[in-house]
Amino acid sequence: MPADPRITTHASAAALADSLAAQIQAELQQAIAARGKALLVISGGSTPRRLLETLSQTSLDWSAVTVTLADERWVPNSDPRSNAALAEQTLLRNAATAARFLPMFRDDLDIDDAAREYSTALYDCCLPIDVLLLGMGNDGHTASLFPQGDQLSRAMAPHCSDIALPMHAPGAPEPRITLTLPTLASARHIHLHIEGQGKQQVLRHALASRDLPIARVLAAAGARADVHTCD
Repeated sequence: MPADPRITTHASAAALADSLAAQIQAELQQAIAARGKALLVISGGSTPRRLLETLSQTSLDWSAVTVTLADERWVPNSDPRSNAALAEQTLLRNAATAARFLPMFRDDLDIDDAAREYSTALYDCCLPIDVLLLGMGNDGHTASLFPQGDQLSRAMAPHCSDIALPMHAPGAPEPRITLTLPTLASARHIHLHIEGQGKQQVLRHALASRDLPIARVLAAAGARADVHTCD
């Protein structure tokens, strides 16, 4: 049975953001020193805002960093629900304006073609992921790996050859593109960022049951995964 991930509980959201930003900075610097480039994958939602804003101000050769997303809603960047818009508002500022950003959404393609084009671009760029920042929903989803997603079985297959797939799920207002389990779990450094006792309880349930998407990603990642939380 896989061991549970390391869990660090921080005194506050600000302390979490400062600590995790410094850790991500060090991991990106290590990747750049070893390979001349780094791939940082971030997640959307309100939780990572402070962290991403803090990370944007760190001293780093951002011109060697490619930033992309764990998942994206099929909406244009002008939509407030766009994860690309969140990245532009929080991370891709200050020192990090020098980073290259690889979007998932394409207004000139349908979602299936966009997922294929994105997968090719990411493969050609810099896989495996150097640093992956994940979030988690109240239903135990991570990225857009929803428990009731229409392509969940395919996306979660350990030997899935797809880098990214479209995903439709009940309750999600629009379709998504998501990285698959093998793409996520092969990252060199994986950080799950959750805040509040409610999310902590969801994670405890997920780790106990081991069948929810977040638990399966963490199990596949093994010792490369860490959890960062605060009340």
